[in-house]
Amino acid sequence: MSPDLNPMEHLKGILKRKGHCLSQTISTPSAQPAESLPDNFIEFHSAPDRVVDGSVVRVRYQCSRPCQLTVEVVVSTLRKTDLVVFRKKWISSAPRVHWIRRVLLKLPPSILYQQDFFNRRVLDAQNVTVRAWLDNFNNSSKPGTYQGSMLRVYKVLQTTPLSDRPAKPPTECPSWSAHLTWQTSRDRIHQCQHESDIIDMLTFPLASTDEHFGVIRRLNPFIDRSLERARRHAVTKPRVTLSVWIYLLEWCDMRLCSIIHHLDGKNLFDSILMLLTDTGDVMIQARVTTGEDDAFRAIITLPLRKWIRLDCYIQDSQVLLDAAWDDTSRRIHYEFKRGVHFNDTDGYFVIGGGRYMQGFRGYYGPVRYYRFGTEEVKNPLQPKSTLEELDRTHQECQEMKVLTKAFLQEVIKSRPSSSFNKSKTPFIRPWRQTQKKICNQTWTREKQLKYSNLFNFLQSSENEIREGSLSMKKLGRALFERSVKEVFMKNQTNNSISFNSTSLLREASCFGNHRASLLLATIHLSGLGHSVDQEQGHVYSLIGASGDNRFALMHAGYKHSQGIDGFTKDLELAYSYYSNMGWQSSEDISKLFESKQNVIHYVYLSNPEDLNRLNHKKNDGFQYEKFRAESGDADSQRNLAVMLYRGENGVSKDTESAVKWFERSAMQMKDPAAMYDYSIILMKGEGAEKNNSRGFKMMQKAAAMGSIRALNGLGWYYWNILKDEKRAVKYFEEAALKGNEDGMFNLGIYYQNGNHPDRPWKNETAAFQQFLNASWHGHVAASVEVAWYFSTGNLEGVSQDVERAVIMLKKVCEQNGHLGFMISEALQAYLQGSWQEALVTYVLAAETGLGLAQSNVAHLCEELNLTPDCQWRYHNYSILHYDPHPAALLKMGDHYYYPPSSTRADSLSLVGRAVSMYGRAAVAGSPQGMFNLVLLAKQGHALPLDVYGFFNLSRHDEQHVVVEKILRRCVEAEHEDAVTPCSLALLGVQMGKALSRMTQSGAQLVLAYASLLSALVIIVIVTLQSCLSQRVPSQHVRARTSSASQDGVSGSREQNGIMGETFRAAGFLQFITLRGEQCLRQMGDLAVTVSGVCLCVFWTTLLYHLL
Repeated sequence: MSPDLNPMEHLKGILKRKGHCLSQTISTPSAQPAESLPDNFIEFHSAPDRVVDGSVVRVRYQCSRPCQLTVEVVVSTLRKTDLVVFRKKWISSAPRVHWIRRVLLKLPPSILYQQDFFNRRVLDAQNVTVRAWLDNFNNSSKPGTYQGSMLRVYKVLQTTPLSDRPAKPPTECPSWSAHLTWQTSRDRIHQCQHESDIIDMLTFPLASTDEHFGVIRRLNPFIDRSLERARRHAVTKPRVTLSVWIYLLEWCDMRLCSIIHHLDGKNLFDSILMLLTDTGDVMIQARVTTGEDDAFRAIITLPLRKWIRLDCYIQDSQVLLDAAWDDTSRRIHYEFKRGVHFNDTDGYFVIGGGRYMQGFRGYYGPVRYYRFGTEEVKNPLQPKSTLEELDRTHQECQEMKVLTKAFLQEVIKSRPSSSFNKSKTPFIRPWRQTQKKICNQTWTREKQLKYSNLFNFLQSSENEIREGSLSMKKLGRALFERSVKEVFMKNQTNNSISFNSTSLLREASCFGNHRASLLLATIHLSGLGHSVDQEQGHVYSLIGASGDNRFALMHAGYKHSQGIDGFTKDLELAYSYYSNMGWQSSEDISKLFESKQNVIHYVYLSNPEDLNRLNHKKNDGFQYEKFRAESGDADSQRNLAVMLYRGENGVSKDTESAVKWFERSAMQMKDPAAMYDYSIILMKGEGAEKNNSRGFKMMQKAAAMGSIRALNGLGWYYWNILKDEKRAVKYFEEAALKGNEDGMFNLGIYYQNGNHPDRPWKNETAAFQQFLNASWHGHVAASVEVAWYFSTGNLEGVSQDVERAVIMLKKVCEQNGHLGFMISEALQAYLQGSWQEALVTYVLAAETGLGLAQSNVAHLCEELNLTPDCQWRYHNYSILHYDPHPAALLKMGDHYYYPPSSTRADSLSLVGRAVSMYGRAAVAGSPQGMFNLVLLAKQGHALPLDVYGFFNLSRHDEQHVVVEKILRRCVEAEHEDAVTPCSLALLGVQMGKALSRMTQSGAQLVLAYASLLSALVIIVIVTLQSCLSQRVPSQHVRARTSSASQDGVSGSREQNGIMGETFRAAGFLQFITLRGEQCLRQMGDLAVTVSGVCLCVFWTTLLYHLL
């Protein structure tokens, strides 16, 4: 029966009239046969088109087994995405029955009505979506989510603008005074703080690569109504000014590169675009009022390696471009045929390269934008000293490159003719007379002295230069390897490290080795062996990032995301660096089998258990898998292959052996996962001969045996090899429906590009949903796509959320295989005793923001007796992450609780920080953190709010309740079969509670006192009996001695009757004493028995209260 039939509505009316309530949702089986639908199915049978309160949604569904279903209404505003305003859940327990569920939407007034006295908090909804999903029912306490569901469906509803919404019908009458106050204040124009029309779009230098990654800036409307009104009026008659500082290392390697460009809400180029050409000219493009694009080219020829300021003035159709560098200035004037259309709040601006246009290689200085124009631009080069030092460094590098190139050319041309020529070169003595004077105009004595370290290195490497093993491309790496050994010198006597000059590191940086750039930045920023110099640190951070080095990009992104070491906290800047690294990571993950990549092994040097698991010869798990694999177990063969392929569990990477084990496992035709892995190896030719047809057949069999990944693999084969997109999409959809993240991503690409065979148009909303679902499963490329949508906020229904984008990309970057390889190198160096190399490598990884490396650097700083600042710097950095390691939190907590004597901070504030650190460690699941919290709570310190929520505490709970709940959770987190501090502390708390309960009853209180008295009696009696037991043997000895004496002197006794009587009296006293001791012992035994019974009763009662 359908829920809309008249009998049911009639019944509903009857129940209402009788005062009963009827559920607003009714489910009935549909008349449609279930055989025509899949086993699991969900769709909207009917749904409203607009946001209307009381509208009805009918959900049609079918489950193959008991399932849980949910209907939600979510709202997106300018600041929030997916804000749930309605939710209805139910469980369907009838399998394979087709149902239609009627759900009445009860929406909040905040999205339905205007603002008034009773509806003061309203939401300016940009997008409202009703969605439903189906998931298998389980008894887990973890709630299901839309992204994690098995099947889902959604519909976007039309919204009513805030100004057109109706007024909410009154349900009650306010008081006269309250209504009068509201009427007089509702239209009051609140005085806004001063709002400037000048926007500093960039205040910290930006390193730009010749790729598609720049800084995204989205401008908001003015808060001040008069300013906003003026801005809107100037859209068709703009008067704006844009000032940009740039530093070019190269001109554009394509026809056009972006300096700064603007995209509208539809991702189309809008006014204004400032572009760089391949000849150094500047092109200005704008959209005119007719909707067409117009552009002109300014023939300027901008110089390389000089700071240049470009000022662009726009007034209606007039454009004035000023370019200035050193003492040179150029001015270009142009007039468009139509007025310029310029709306700066539509879409977003990109400084540098963007998704649709690449940037140039160089740097940006300050970028300032005047929204209402200006007659005089005030945009000085800031920070001046840093940017001038950056220029000086590049000039020196250019000079070194020219000199070195000439040196290498002459060495290659020269042929040693004598022993003198073999040891000397013409370059290191140009002021002497030689048979042929070479490059005297280039190699001056001053330059040789200035770059003496470089010359000495080149001189010592002449043989390698002649043999061709050392070229300009390889020079940077060779200098870096030499410099690391010279900069960080290990002292064998006290196991410490000393620091020397960094000149070779600077020269390695000049020759393109940006590990050297990153290490220089680290040394200057951290003061590692040198004084802190943030200016130099910033210079080499920018140089490394401009060289597109993975780790330097992560370093710059991490510093800007946290705002540390003098870097401004700017999430958009952080995103520009992380997006570049994220894209490289999505490329690298497809080549993870290469020798220079590895999976990151989370081994903490301070944890002995982690170190013990490293040696695969001692790894029981590896040996066990190897034994079972050799015995023919397919699962073990695959597990062993994965270990060898990825280099996991302390096993060295061995692709050749891994492929053999993959083949042996797959050939048993038992494990579809192994068959899929081997088919991929055959198709890509990774470690085996490429064989598409054999791989395809193997993949078909794996898919037939239930491998979901094989379904996606078949789609990939039809897409790339057979070029059959219709069948490819079919497999992608099937894989995505079953939860495969690669299938979701590939399907998203089809939607994004508009290549779906059945829906051949671009659908970025559907693409975003697929990317988002895949990112929830950890898909790297999908996470990069989702982060881009969050960074721009240009997709309908997706608000800009740069922080979320940065967090997603940071997680992606920390999965990079090259970073994993660096961690493996550092770990191997540490295990081999080369702590000098381990420190350098771990420091480089730590500067990328990897918490593991930061913790290990802190540990090495402690072991190598480096300055305390080194240790606490990296411990402090490791706790800035979204999920810091508990050990680092405990270390910082101890640092605050037991501060050094030199610390001047207030002791109470330090204890508060310690409580915060211990609280975060406890919430992360650390038993030590929980135990420390208990100790601090007993001392009366207030606990953090997140601790109360985690342990289900209330601020009104008494101290013993708080302590007991935390200790119970601590015991659960520890090993159950071990006696731990938490278990002992919990036992003490529970015994205290039991004693407290006993003292509340008079009889039990008497029992408690009696037990104390009994214990005292037992102690006294046992002591007396011990003394008596020592006395009795001595008395027996004296008695035997007296008897012997009596036998020897019997004659004397007969002669002396008085003495005989005396001895008889002594025997009688001895008899009385022995009888008294016997009675006393019996009474003592009786007292001990009674006391024991009393104690047994007491402990039985105590255990009763305890349990």
